Amino acid sequence: MDPKTRRNQIQQIVEENGKVEIDQLTEALQVSHMTVRRDLALLEEEQKLIRTHGGAVLPKALVKETPYVNKETKELHAKRSIAKESLSLIGHGATILVDSGTTTFELVRLLKDRDDLTIITNDIKIAAELVDAKPRCIVTGGEVQSKVGALYGAHAYDLLRSIHVDLFILGAHAVHQNVGVTAPTLEKAKMKQLMIEAAEQTWLVCDTSKFNEKSFAHVCELHEVEGIVTDDRLNDEELDLFHQTRLKAPL
Repeated sequence: MDPKTRRNQIQQIVEENGKVEIDQLTEALQVSHMTVRRDLALLEEEQKLIRTHGGAVLPKALVKETPYVNKETKELHAKRSIAKESLSLIGHGATILVDSGTTTFELVRLLKDRDDLTIITNDIKIAAELVDAKPRCIVTGGEVQSKVGALYGAHAYDLLRSIHVDLFILGAHAVHQNVGVTAPTLEKAKMKQLMIEAAEQTWLVCDTSKFNEKSFAHVCELHEVEGIVTDDRLNDEELDLFHQTRLKAPL
C-alpha cells in the first residue's frame, strides 16, 4: 500500500470511530508503529486529526471566548471541588496573582477570610467579591473585556512587569498535551504570560472539559507550570498524558 492510500485509510478509520489507537492501526494496516506515528504526524499537520498519547482523535473547532453569564454555572460542582483542593497551595502570608475566570472566582470565595493574603487580579468580578473581604486586593487596571470582565492592555502589562509574587493561579480555556495552554485572544495570552513571568510558581486550575482542546493563542507549555489542579473525571490514559505536570485531582 502506498503512503497516500495508507494515510487516507487512517483518516477514514478516525472519521468512522472518532478516535483510534496506534496498535489498532498497525494491526489493520500491517505496518510498524513508527510508520503509523509518521503518518499521524503528517495528518495532524494537514489538520485532519489530532494526535493523542497512543493514537489520534478527530479535530475539534478551536475553543472561543465564552461570555461570563454563559459559563458561571457550567461545571460548577467541579469548579468548587477544584477551588477547595487548591487551598493547600496558598501558604500563610502569600502574595498571589489570580487569573480571570469562573474557577478562580470560586477559589477567591474561599479566601475571603484570609487576612494574611495579598491578591492581585485582572478580573473585575473577583475584585468586587473582595471589596468587603479580609485579603488585600490589587487590581491590574486596563481595559475591561466586554461581557467577560477580564482586564487587559498597556496599564495591566506595566503593572505585571513591575511586580514579583509567590504564586500565580492560572485559568485556562484549552489544555492540550502537545500544544499546551491556549487562550482565545492574543491579548489574553499575553496577560497570562506576564503573570507567569511575575510568579515564583504557577499552578493551572481547570476542569476536565478544557482538556484535549485547543484555542487560538499560545500561553505556555505544560512543563512550564508547577502542576494542574482538576476534577476527578480523567481516565487512566489521560492521567498518563499529563503526569509530567504533577497533576493533582480532587476526589
